[in-house]
Amino acid sequence: MPLYEYELCEGNCAACGGRFTLRRPLSAPELTGCPACKRPIRKLLSAFNTPSITKPVSHSDAKKAGFTVLKRVGKGEYERQ
Repeated sequence: MPLYEYELCEGNCAACGGRFTLRRPLSAPELTGCPACKRPIRKLLSAFNTPSITKPVSHSDAKKAGFTVLKRVGKGEYERQ
């Protein structure tokens, strides 16, 4: 389920602070009011998380992360490194 960010159209709310994030399914109807104070809200455009580093992972990084590193030695044959 994606995360959606909302803010109040006007004013502030003690319960939500005027801005909040909700996890909602794509099939859910559009939210028009704050769940806490029922005042009108608008959906915000927000950034999404993408990997900022696209360098290949080294063998030592993979081992530190707990992965087993294998090397192909023949057709269908691998050995641990």
